[in-house]
Amino acid sequence: MVLIELTEDFSRRLPRRFSFEDFMVLEGEVFRQVEGRRTLRFEMGGRGYFIKTHSGVGWREIFKELSQGRLPILGAWNEYQAIKQLPELGVDTMSLAGYGKRGWNPARQKSFVITESLDNRESLEDFCAEWPQSPPSVRLKRLLIEKVAEVARKLHENGLNHRDLYICHFLMEVEQLPGFLAKGSIRLELIDLHRMQFRAQTPLRWRVKDVAALHFSSMDIGLSKRDQLRFMRLYSQNSLRQELTENSAFWRQVQKRADRLYASPNLG
Repeated sequence: MVLIELTEDFSRRLPRRFSFEDFMVLEGEVFRQVEGRRTLRFEMGGRGYFIKTHSGVGWREIFKELSQGRLPILGAWNEYQAIKQLPELGVDTMSLAGYGKRGWNPARQKSFVITESLDNRESLEDFCAEWPQSPPSVRLKRLLIEKVAEVARKLHENGLNHRDLYICHFLMEVEQLPGFLAKGSIRLELIDLHRMQFRAQTPLRWRVKDVAALHFSSMDIGLSKRDQLRFMRLYSQNSLRQELTENSAFWRQVQKRADRLYASPNLG
């Protein structure tokens, strides 16, 4: 079984009819390559794209994930679904250009997802790196905290969790920052969605994991206690009094996991 879905714009840029294998062996600038997965940037018809290919995880990995109570990531399907679903929730992300999969065997299934390249972007991690030495304006910091809290809240309210919700996975078009500040709203694009999970309701452990990842990855950018409290209020949409009393157990779990990540980053 072979399935290939391409947008009209991307299809028009192809020099010929591509087979499934043509997409799997595309060449370009490799950004990440691990066993069974490769991410690279390529040009097609004058436009930049990213392709993430999956070449099968094997039964051993499937059984390992299941034994630990996790659904295994079998290919590009999760990222494909997330890219389609996030805009419906008001969360900005990549623009889909294509998706394909081949095979029925879950351990050997091959797949790919293609997105338009997000050029002229900077990760939130890089953007905030100099904040301890050169603090941002109060307005800018508040707008960014508001947007990150909004994204996390929308994911969790709709049964989604990211599993790698670090600030490096938020991208911003820095050149547009004056316009964002004038409007009072910042656009952040959420990336690296291949481990996204979908349920009717996001379980507590996965909400803790996501929020702790945000907390851990922002520990060294100079956020104050007031900034952290602002995030808590915006994420929960409750009063601080309620969060610090009725929901204090949740935030203690978040702090504990974030501290463990800080002590041992490979834990995530």
